[in-house]
This record gives sequence, C-alpha cells and structure tokens, in this order.
Amino acid sequence: MGSTLNSKWLPVASTVTVALALLSASTAVISLYFCRKKSKVLYSKIQELEISLNSCLQNSAAERQGRIRAQQDLRKALAEPKSESLEQTSYPMTPIGLVQSCFSTRNGTPRQPLLVPLARACLVFDSARVPPASLEGLEEYSHCWIIYVFHLNTNLEKLWKHPSRSKFKAKVRVPKLKGEKMGVFATRSPHRPCPIGLTVAKVEAVRGNMVLLSGVDLVDGTPVLDIKPYLPYCDSIQGAAVPEWVMGDNMLAVASVNFSEGFSSSLSDCWETAKKKSLYASPDELQCLIKQVLSWDIRSLSQRNQPHDPLIKTGNGEAPNSALDSDQNQDEEASDSENSQVCHPSGDVTYHLILEGTNVAYRIDFNGNVTVENVVVSSEILNRNRNRCSFLKWRDELS
Repeated sequence: MGSTLNSKWLPVASTVTVALALLSASTAVISLYFCRKKSKVLYSKIQELEISLNSCLQNSAAERQGRIRAQQDLRKALAEPKSESLEQTSYPMTPIGLVQSCFSTRNGTPRQPLLVPLARACLVFDSARVPPASLEGLEEYSHCWIIYVFHLNTNLEKLWKHPSRSKFKAKVRVPKLKGEKMGVFATRSPHRPCPIGLTVAKVEAVRGNMVLLSGVDLVDGTPVLDIKPYLPYCDSIQGAAVPEWVMGDNMLAVASVNFSEGFSSSLSDCWETAKKKSLYASPDELQCLIKQVLSWDIRSLSQRNQPHDPLIKTGNGEAPNSALDSDQNQDEEASDSENSQVCHPSGDVTYHLILEGTNVAYRIDFNGNVTVENVVVSSEILNRNRNRCSFLKWRDELS
C-alpha cells in the first residue's frame, strides 16, 4: 500500500519540481532583462557625460587659445605704437598697499627721504594681492625703494583732460632756487605728467604683510605701487654729477630748534591720548621727531619771503594743508593751500604742524631760529580708524 501511495505522488512531485524550475528560470530571465536594461541606461549616461566632457575640454582649449592670441595681440600693439601720434594706453597697475605714516598731512612731510631719521611708517600690503610670502627675504636688506602715487596733489584733475586743455606746467618753482623755475623733469616735483613718486627708506622689520620703515618722506595714506630692494653696488653711482643748486641743502636748514618751558609738560598730557595709535613709544621720542622735522624750514616759499604779512588762518583752524602741496620731494611752487598760520598784532606769526595726531604750534624768526611753543591733541587722531594693533607690538619690541 505504501508503494502504491508513493507511485501516486511521484507525478505531482515531478510537476512541482518542473514548475519551480520554470519559475526560477523565469526569474533569472526577468532579472537578466532588467540588468541589461539598466546597463544600457548607465552606458547611455556615460556616453552623454563623455560627450559633455569632451565638449568642455574643447571649449576650454579654444578659450585658452583665444586668451593667448589676445595677449599676443596686446603685447604687439603695446610694442608698436602708432608713429603719427602717441595714443594713451592703460596698463594693469593698481596700489598693492597703503602707508600708515607719522605725517598726518602734507605740511611738514620732508622734501627728501632720510632727512628725518625718526620719521616712521608702516607699509601695509593688500593680502589679496600680496601674499606674505612675497616679502620673505626683504628683512635682509637695510633699505628699499618705494614706488608710489602722489595722491594728494591738488592738480590731479588736469591729468584726466586732453593735453591741449590740461594746461600742465612744464616748469615748476624750486625752493632751493628761491622760487626760480626749472624744468619739471630736472626736479623731483610731485606735479608730473604721471604723478608717480620714488623714495628710499630704511627697512626696520618685516611682519606678515607689513613692513616697518624709517627715514620716510611719505604722508599717511599714500598708495604704494611697488617696492624693490636697495642694491648699493648698482644703485649708488660713484662720481655721479648733479647741478650745483641741488647741493644747497643748507639753504632750507634752520639755525636752531628750541622748546618753550611748558612744552614737554603739554606733550606729556597729549601723549595719554596720542600713544594709543602712535608709531612712537614715548613722548620724549615724539619730541625728538618734532625737532628733526622742524630742523628743516617747512614753510612755503611765499611764507619765507613775506613771513609777517597779515594773513587769514586757513583750513578748519587746526588741520593745515601743505604749503608745497606734495607727499614728498616738494620741489614745487606754493599751492593754493598755505601752511596754517596766525598773524598776531605784534607781527609775529605762529605756524602749525600736524604730526602723529598732535597740533604743534611754533614760530620762526628772521634768523631761522625756531621756537616750539605749544602742543594740543588734534581732532585728526580721533578720526583715525586704521587698526595699528599689530604695529604697536613691533613698536614695543623695538623700543
């Protein structure tokens, strides 16, 4: 009987086995179908991406080739100006840094570099244009050349006009020649067809994107285009000749500089406010700076020739403009804005020098003797927003 049951279930078992086998085969076929379909979709996407990538590479190569051609054409155009006329061409130049100087205004800024050894400035570079690595090695040089812009010239608007309308002066009045005129390119006047200045300064220290300088003749806020190391073997020319009038530096030197009895006390009082943003470590050091600056006659030519004519005080009563209208190298006739001065009933004239946020009042007699009378805190220092914290650490280290 058992064998009979087994014989009955054998066809059923065989049928089930065949069905399972068919089901498994069907599943495999379906899976294979979907895998192939998915594979085709992925392959199609890969092809699209490859086409897109090749197209981008071709466009990039064409764009690069176009830039190269444009640069070549530009260089060729610059190298071959039209012979019939010198047309204006622009060059990619922009300030790479700003000067934070002890000279708050043009008035009092030395006419030449290194005349005032204590004159300090901090040159702060734009980190976006000048990475700190660009300054590596500069601290090994004692001095550097600085190329900058005479940004405070009162006649800058002339440079934007057509030459026929600019009325640019070919000659300027020279202080050392007592006002006689000389060709602009025979002087270091700031009033030039291109208002670019060149000066040399002592390198005191380099920190990050800042350079501490001394012996400067640059006004606060001067835009800098470039700096280069000073190389004595080629920058100092033995036997170089200059006109005789250039050698007359003593013509602008004063006979003496004396301080009034209460000046040191007034300066100490001002120092409590000024020291927070000063480039100097003590009132005594600042007083030495004042003496060095006033050791040279910083008055305009007209003031030296007529020092006791009744005058009206200029400016806002406190912050004067330069008599010579320049950041440095002031071989130029007097500008529209005179050195701030007050004429007293006695005929004596008091001049004002804005230096390191202080307003220094002084007088000078016919014999060239300077008397520094008083000093007060200038409102200028309250408006100075630049952060000098990093530099102040240097100042404390150097002192």
